[in-house]
Amino acid sequence: MSATPEPPPPHVRAAFGARLEEPELLEGGIAWRCGQDGDVVLKPASSTAEAAWVAQTLDTLAPDEVRLAKPLRSTDGRWVVSGWSATRYIEGRPEPRHDEVVAMSLRLHTRTRSLPYPRFLDARQDIYALADRMAWGEVELPLQADKGGRLYGALAGSRREMQLRPQVVHGDLFGNVLFAGNAPPGLIDFTPYWRPAEWAAAVVVIDALAWGGSDPAIVERWSHLSEWPQVLLRALLFRLAVHALHPRATTASLGGLEYASQMVLEVL
Repeated sequence: MSATPEPPPPHVRAAFGARLEEPELLEGGIAWRCGQDGDVVLKPASSTAEAAWVAQTLDTLAPDEVRLAKPLRSTDGRWVVSGWSATRYIEGRPEPRHDEVVAMSLRLHTRTRSLPYPRFLDARQDIYALADRMAWGEVELPLQADKGGRLYGALAGSRREMQLRPQVVHGDLFGNVLFAGNAPPGLIDFTPYWRPAEWAAAVVVIDALAWGGSDPAIVERWSHLSEWPQVLLRALLFRLAVHALHPRATTASLGGLEYASQMVLEVL
């Protein structure tokens, strides 16, 4: 069994104005809701540079029809304190409103189009960064065949060159968008990648097919996006590589991606 996550220490909570009340571990087991009114969310930051960049970016970003969990500075002006960052709490929970997430992705990325390349991406060596580079043919790594490597190898040869423009995108929106009735969707974090906006939308679609119970027609509903078959393929290769590299992935958990691959093969 995995260890219970450690809550943010008192000095971190105090630095972000959340000294009172015991922190509450939020669904997902990563972030903690703190503060007398429960309006502060504290989250561990694996990379200080990335967490500071995310906070600075979200502090000024104003996408249309999106509720943002606004980042908070500490009392001395820092975005990150002892490996923790903070945002305001926003209401909502993930719901299977997949097309709305895709639409939000496109609105969000019209606002991030002009952002410069984040240099900290060059240093990222986590499995998600490695899987992303693999999907785009930038690196090659061995993948366990029965955890997705065999399917990855069968599909990788279908990649073709594309003319889409890379930019800053959120590459992990599935499950990280909150809905609260008729309110605009809420964005609680930002996982940056340097890829086309169409690819970020395709990742949402692949995730929705594999794990969200989406109907197959979601592929057709977004087929007007540029280079759609190829960005879908790269999104699928990305998730297959993540699955094959992830230490907790199993052959049983591969089924969703095998299902999504059938939808992708139909449009290639």
